[in-house]
Amino acid sequence: MKIRAYAKVNLALDVVRKREDGYHDLEMIMAPITLHDLIYINVIDEGIEIESNSKIVPTDQRNIMYKVAKLMQERYDLQKGVKIFVYKHIPTQAGLAGGSADGAAVIKAMNKLFHLNLSYEEMAALGKEVGADIPFCIYEKTAFVEGVGEKLHFIEEPFEAYLLLVKPKKGVSTKKAFTTLDLSKVIHQDCRAMKKGIEEKDYDKIFTKFSRIDNPLTRKVQGSGLGLYITKNLVEKMDGKISVSSTPLKNNSNLSEVTFKILMPVKNIEEQARIKCKQ
Repeated sequence: MKIRAYAKVNLALDVVRKREDGYHDLEMIMAPITLHDLIYINVIDEGIEIESNSKIVPTDQRNIMYKVAKLMQERYDLQKGVKIFVYKHIPTQAGLAGGSADGAAVIKAMNKLFHLNLSYEEMAALGKEVGADIPFCIYEKTAFVEGVGEKLHFIEEPFEAYLLLVKPKKGVSTKKAFTTLDLSKVIHQDCRAMKKGIEEKDYDKIFTKFSRIDNPLTRKVQGSGLGLYITKNLVEKMDGKISVSSTPLKNNSNLSEVTFKILMPVKNIEEQARIKCKQ
């Protein structure tokens, strides 16, 4: 079975407080984009086998796909195993939920492969046991998110804008970011105001408060990765100095994401993954 694991971006993120259990209560506006990993998963006689085109992806019990597969084997007394190949396309340490997206995709795939007939609510609850972002990745719908990422309030209204997603080679560790965070110096974002702006399709209400730069056509907002820009007009040419590619956001939204990394066409991704699986 082939399944795509879609990345997400945080259009806005506010760290509200630190909890007694060491985690942080958050408020976020999260949206899925079409940037994705491609996963091939098949039933085997026993065990869990993971392969990847990426050398930095662990293929043992440290991998989130392994964790959800093991949980499902034990929870539903599955007598067979799974072999997984993941073609990584989502950058790591970028706030794009690449690992969580892969875990969610494996839950959905195993649900079909083993005819478990789990609902989205049941799959989300299962994923929550492994990772806070997995429930969002199960649903793949724009949402106002609370708690550690498990409380989802879906936003049905799309809005017209474009994303410029910038991801250099250097990444940001989520654990390190929260460990070194000084809440006394945090500038809190009004994520509820952005939610209302999206629902009302009010571009200025969405981004004016979150802007870091003065260009009225381009707003940089605090969100995923090392740089996330929201633009009214898609830039198709940057003085010939840099190449970009774009793909639309999911859920029939008019948003698009653009990255400095030239994205490989989906057809080529699938073909390379298929060849690798056969080897």
